[in-house]
Amino acid sequence: MDPLVVAVIVLWAIVIVLLIVVFALARQVGILFERVAPMGALMTDAGPKIGEQSPRFDLLTLDGKPLTLGLPAPKSTLVFFLSTTCPVCKKLLPVLKSLKQAEAQKLGIIIASDGDALEHTEFRRAAGLGDFPYVLSRDLGMTYRINRLPFAVLLDPQGVVRGKGLVNSREQLESLLNAQDLGQASIQNWIEAEVAQRS
Repeated sequence: MDPLVVAVIVLWAIVIVLLIVVFALARQVGILFERVAPMGALMTDAGPKIGEQSPRFDLLTLDGKPLTLGLPAPKSTLVFFLSTTCPVCKKLLPVLKSLKQAEAQKLGIIIASDGDALEHTEFRRAAGLGDFPYVLSRDLGMTYRINRLPFAVLLDPQGVVRGKGLVNSREQLESLLNAQDLGQASIQNWIEAEVAQRS
């Protein structure tokens, strides 16, 4: 047999084997993605539930301006609970600034905490948070049952709770907005629904 014909047959056999291997790897990557799906904000059952109207809060910002939560508003509102001593909270501040710019048309962001007003005023200045409404309210944290930080609550323009949870990364913070866009309580719910639909 001609050596050239043998070489072509061997090359075609190698190409076919490689195609089978690539197909098998692609399938495994898909299975792995389903098992290790992106994790959204870590939701808690305490406080107002997803889909419930938020209680009304009449608050004052650190600047002394009145701010009302829980009533209809022109856009959605993200309430970000933090502490001046929380390193993860500080790590997420650049994310909040970026989010504020990117989502300015449809999202307002409020910083919330409790404690000493002077300490928070200094923290706000040092962290460059002057563009954010910053409120101190023990009642706000107690109503939403905030027991770990950083925590975020997303309200839609009607004041309905659309997402909430412990947020330790940009992905978890953005998952609240993604879940609202998908009409789900959380990214985890959406993934479970997709998996169930494929089964």
